[in-house]
Amino acid sequence: MSLRVAVQMDPMEKIKIGGDSTFAIMLTAQERGHRLWHYQAGDLSYRDGKVTAPARPVTVQRVEGAHFRFGEPVILDLRQDADVVLMRQDPPFDLAYITATHLLERIQPDTLVVNDPAAVRNSPEKLFVLDYAHFMPPTLITRRIEDVRAFHAEHGEVVVKPLYGNAGTAVFHVGKRDANIAALSELFGQVWREPFMVQAFLPAVAQGDKRIVLIDGKVAGAINRLPREGEIRSNLAAGGRAAATDLTPREQEICDELGPELARRGLLFVGIDVIGGYLTEINVTSPTGIVAIDQFNGTDTPAMIWDAVEAKVANGP
Repeated sequence: MSLRVAVQMDPMEKIKIGGDSTFAIMLTAQERGHRLWHYQAGDLSYRDGKVTAPARPVTVQRVEGAHFRFGEPVILDLRQDADVVLMRQDPPFDLAYITATHLLERIQPDTLVVNDPAAVRNSPEKLFVLDYAHFMPPTLITRRIEDVRAFHAEHGEVVVKPLYGNAGTAVFHVGKRDANIAALSELFGQVWREPFMVQAFLPAVAQGDKRIVLIDGKVAGAINRLPREGEIRSNLAAGGRAAATDLTPREQEICDELGPELARRGLLFVGIDVIGGYLTEINVTSPTGIVAIDQFNGTDTPAMIWDAVEAKVANGP
């Protein structure tokens, strides 16, 4: 089966091919004989029932600095000219991102969009996870300084982070006697209009923040991400390092409960984050980490993704 695959992602020249999940997925698609086109989310247009984008055919190779080659651009009708759209641009999860999901929703079910755009729109990582609050650490979502002060007084050490950030950006650890909690709350309130998240600090983060990848609701693999010295952020993009790991019974329990719902929503490629047995995020917008997982575990996560995609296309809407 040869598929026509449109990849909605960030500029090709900016990706780091050594660890980029989207690049790994594209390489495997090409090896399977699928044809690839590249465009960016801002290229989407709607007219007379058609959703189009000026897209360029692209071939990829694992050669640093020469990792892609574009063909001549074409106006791609994403319903008629594509079998699959991979929605892989990085957050922030803002109105531009939300608009892209609304436009892509209009090409379904004729074209398979991964992940399902309506499900992505309704499942922002730090809010969707609230459906599974029984697995989470104590959590507050607010803009009120009074609420933050009370939560900080109750839990001593907390972590403050924006609801729609990514890659560990603007994540702050506030200690027991830290006098900056009010100023930090004011800063968050000025920078972002929406509420922000405050969670009880988990000392177990020193032993790692586990990224577990699920494909169509089933566990594909995991890595443990360890923060560098003097940091609490373990995201690989923030300087964390990866280590091999296995799932604990608690982590397997979390996956067993989440998996069927993820599959039901059409969230085919998902990464969840677990610290010390507590679920902290469900990443559905542009999950990462599969290159490191495969390096440690000898697995082939891109192949698992394409097995699932090909099966869904073959079985139809």
